[in-house]
Amino acid sequence: MNIYRAMVRSWRFCRQAIRIFALALILGSASLFSAAPTAGSERVALLLRLNGAVSPASADYVKRSLELANERGVTLVVLQMDTPGGLDTSMREIIRAILASSVPVASFVAPSGARAASAGTYILYASHIAAMAPGTNLGAATPIALGGSGFDGDDDRDRKQQQPRNAPEAKAVNDAAAYLRGLAELRNRNADWAERAVRDAASLSSIAAQREKVIDFTATTVDDLLAQANGHTVRVGEADIRLDTTGLIVQNVEPDWRTRLLSVIADPNVALILMIIGIYGLIFEFLTPGAVIPGTVGGICLLLGLYALAMLPVSYAGVGLVVLAVALFVAEAHTPTFGVLGLGGAVALVLGATILFDTDVPDLEVSWPVLVGVGISGLAFSFIVARLAFTARRHAVVTGAEQMIGISGKVSDWTDTTGYIVAHGERWRAVSAERLTVGVDVTVIAREGLTLEVARKPRRDQRPLEGREKSA
Repeated sequence: MNIYRAMVRSWRFCRQAIRIFALALILGSASLFSAAPTAGSERVALLLRLNGAVSPASADYVKRSLELANERGVTLVVLQMDTPGGLDTSMREIIRAILASSVPVASFVAPSGARAASAGTYILYASHIAAMAPGTNLGAATPIALGGSGFDGDDDRDRKQQQPRNAPEAKAVNDAAAYLRGLAELRNRNADWAERAVRDAASLSSIAAQREKVIDFTATTVDDLLAQANGHTVRVGEADIRLDTTGLIVQNVEPDWRTRLLSVIADPNVALILMIIGIYGLIFEFLTPGAVIPGTVGGICLLLGLYALAMLPVSYAGVGLVVLAVALFVAEAHTPTFGVLGLGGAVALVLGATILFDTDVPDLEVSWPVLVGVGISGLAFSFIVARLAFTARRHAVVTGAEQMIGISGKVSDWTDTTGYIVAHGERWRAVSAERLTVGVDVTVIAREGLTLEVARKPRRDQRPLEGREKSA
């Protein structure tokens, strides 16, 4: 009865707590929505910074920032760029987000000395406002052929247009040229130069870009950009909007923890290191079951490395070499060849890491120090396995049938040449070439099935006694 009353009181308390929590949640949501700004209510310009290669992390940062701008209904988004280019997939994600944005986007190549090469040129053309700081440049938008080195290089420098070497390169160049020309026509910019930037890898300085009507104007600072953008008419969706940028408050949008984590993981050097740690961790876990820590750390690192590989362009040949290296390491661990298979695995791992990422963007390549570290780790693994194999050969056998040879026992029951002995705390059937008595110490000299062959264990003083007899 007391238990029933306690249960009833507990249930009533839980119901009251649920009601209070629900009421607090409703009030909090109401205050949150009432504080949220309506579309077009904020006289704010969000400032985004895209520095370095265009990667999955930077694409996620720009996309989520544009979603925030659309939700807040800000007046303008300024995308400040300094990029050597990047991945085609990430570039197209950013461009799709810009084209779908209900808030105008002004791309700004700054500060002086910055560039918007390759993928940056496409993003600049897709933006509603294109501006550059003095001393900056854009262009060189030719797509790099996968596994190749660009176009067929002639020594004739007067040749105005380089020709693709094969059909796949021609398809990539034509697709990129049509894509950039389409963006230029959408924003009423110089479409002919856009095509030259793709086919001839042409580049322009900021002054030349303004003269060629590739950009709208040059600006020294973000405030200067806002001042010059005031009064410009841009097309956002199906409507033309006249920008009013007077008195806008500039707010910086810094990458959050998710973007920072993604930028670290998506670095090819970090991705490769995570994969190597994961592979070695799992191998050591299989070699020493129950260690837990190597397997746990290795599993987490391997999953993070595979996640990064899913975002980056990889070469199938590189993946194949890495898989071959893992197979050779496992074979070396289970059938030690004193380092031969391990050395082959180290070579395959270094070669696979060298060609694993199929991109020529400087910021998205595996650095030489990392490759050297990968090679040293492979050689160290081979050395450790070989050393363990040599050490194991010198140690006595401790498992299996061979482990019984040479152990000591004591006769517990004996008749003629057969009987039973106790060895290692177990009772074994035994045979001997000599007659034994109960309590005699014996040594196992052979084993056949479950029967041991034993011999009388010599006494410690037997050899010295024989020696004295011989000397006498």
